[in-house]
Amino acid sequence: MYKLARSRQIASALRRIKEAPLNRAAFQQRRNLSIHEYRSAQLLKSYGIGVPKGQVAHSAAEAESVAKSISPSGEDLVIKAQVLAGGRGKGHFDNGFKGGVRVVYSAHEAKVLAEQMIGHKLITKQTGERGRICNAVYIVERKFARREFYLAVLMDRQSQSPVIVASSQGGMDIETVAKENPGAIITTRVDIHKGVTDEMARNIANELGFSDQCVDEAMSTIKKLYQVFMEKDATQIEINPLSETSDHQVLCMDAKLTFDDNAEFRQKDIFAWRDVSQEDADEVMAAQFGLNFIKLDGDIGCLVNGAGLAMATMDIIKLNGGQPANFLDVGGGATPEAIRAAFDLITSDPKVTAIFVNIFGGIVRCDAIASGLITVVESMNLRTPVIARLQGTNMEQAHKLINESGLKIFSIDDLQNAAEKSVQFSKVVKMAREIDVGVEFNLGI
Repeated sequence: MYKLARSRQIASALRRIKEAPLNRAAFQQRRNLSIHEYRSAQLLKSYGIGVPKGQVAHSAAEAESVAKSISPSGEDLVIKAQVLAGGRGKGHFDNGFKGGVRVVYSAHEAKVLAEQMIGHKLITKQTGERGRICNAVYIVERKFARREFYLAVLMDRQSQSPVIVASSQGGMDIETVAKENPGAIITTRVDIHKGVTDEMARNIANELGFSDQCVDEAMSTIKKLYQVFMEKDATQIEINPLSETSDHQVLCMDAKLTFDDNAEFRQKDIFAWRDVSQEDADEVMAAQFGLNFIKLDGDIGCLVNGAGLAMATMDIIKLNGGQPANFLDVGGGATPEAIRAAFDLITSDPKVTAIFVNIFGGIVRCDAIASGLITVVESMNLRTPVIARLQGTNMEQAHKLINESGLKIFSIDDLQNAAEKSVQFSKVVKMAREIDVGVEFNLGI
């Protein structure tokens, strides 16, 4: 997944690490679990890893109470919006309030700031303009760092082993460090049979620049972070910054942890922390029906079985001058229920002006797909034109069922012709909507 090396390849790899959860261009649904910062701190603390004293609050009144419990004077605190996105400090809320990470100088101020954050969407460079809802804030003691470092434990598919990526320049975007000063990044491969040895941990701590009195604690922290990574089936543990404080403590000041969704069966406690409010609602719904769905910016809805065929379908739509509205792979289980869920997802987008169904009937029969399509279109009273290309088992029967249905479903065998008609229908519907008139369709347009 990540090609890690000491030069420009590191910059590229770390950008992919940061962008992977939000990279829609890959047209691949990723379900690696991300957890909130306060949950990450809770997990790290359970392993004996140093974190600032802190507590979560779900309301403004609770934030004031929490601030008083952490610091009776209410001074030297930091309030952080709990939103699963990077760049919170530089973000802004949909109410105009700026900054998802703020220094707090009194318990009353914690209450005031929490009122501006909780219940509002935080918009950052990673969320896009849609933003993500803030349902809680994390209030922590403000610690003053003498030195700040970056440390991450990741999987490197090239070497087929975990790697520890570290830099003496913590507290800033690691992508910028990798681009401007790649020599400041240390990459250490870990043998899974040996784990992180004392020698390895000491070398990393010394290269980062921990002071002599903190090296032992830094070694312990590095080893424990690797232990969390292995025991909890993490895909990424990113600490930025990992700080040596003014009173010579080694603390994880901010932590971003993600976990392999394939390990949910043995990490039930961690997966119970999943916050679906931070995920795209349509993608959450799709997952419930076993669909791989990603919303895009076009106007031609796509329903396809197989990721490769879905990619080809989107390519040929663009080749004919159209824009796909989504990536939707129903897989081998294209049941009537799954088709109904798929149509609900596609038609929930008001921009969709045509739907292209491209199914290869290998595992599933084309006539069964056709029957499901007819039932769904009829029950939804769907007026958006549907172009269906069904190839494979019982395709002749499927073609006959669709043609005799009397619905706005057009069965076309040739892929190019089907894509071309999808684009043409889409343009006609778009024009009709602009002038607010109805339109009737036939294959000759």
